[in-house]
Amino acid sequence: MEKMRQMTQQGRQIETDSFTIIDNEIAAFHGGHSFTPAQWNVVRRAIHTTGDFEFAQLFKFSDDAIEAGIAALKAGAPIITDVSMIVTGLSKPRLGHYGNQAHCFISHPEVIEQAKASDKTRAIHAMQYARDNGLLDGAIIGVGNAPTALLELLRMIEAGEAKPALVIGIPVGFVKADESKQALCEQNKVPFIASLGRKGGSPIVVSTIHALLAESVG
Repeated sequence: MEKMRQMTQQGRQIETDSFTIIDNEIAAFHGGHSFTPAQWNVVRRAIHTTGDFEFAQLFKFSDDAIEAGIAALKAGAPIITDVSMIVTGLSKPRLGHYGNQAHCFISHPEVIEQAKASDKTRAIHAMQYARDNGLLDGAIIGVGNAPTALLELLRMIEAGEAKPALVIGIPVGFVKADESKQALCEQNKVPFIASLGRKGGSPIVVSTIHALLAESVG
């Protein structure tokens, strides 16, 4: 349990106080929320990470998302990300509790070479590289920056080329970001956590995975 919390007593107290403020303000000023307790812990961490209460209206969960994410973490599933910022942001001690490893292939030489040859984004080829190396099936996929990565993943899922345990789709941006998240929510082949609209980003993917890790020992 201690591995899933802030390392120092002061850090833990600040986090607890922050969550209390968020709980109070969502009830007093934002009309409350309709999430389950476990879902709210994900959304609350996103608000804590960004200071933005609008995420309480933007987050969407498939019915089995929390359970699927926790089961995958406990099974030691790999975490595949679209950008290295997510890998850097994830707590290694927390991942180490179940032996999870986070990977990003966007800067892999083979991915860069293929992207230059095809004129498609590195994010697309990074997802294909993960598929070709057997890392997508049963994995948790976190997309925080590249809608093209999420759209390619959805194509692979639809084609039967990949079956991840959970897709966390929260890319930020203006070109296909909202559309890619809508598409994720409209499919029913894999569990998902998404945040609709243009807002998103790597820190929220990190906070979502940390929330799932905390729920796994709660």
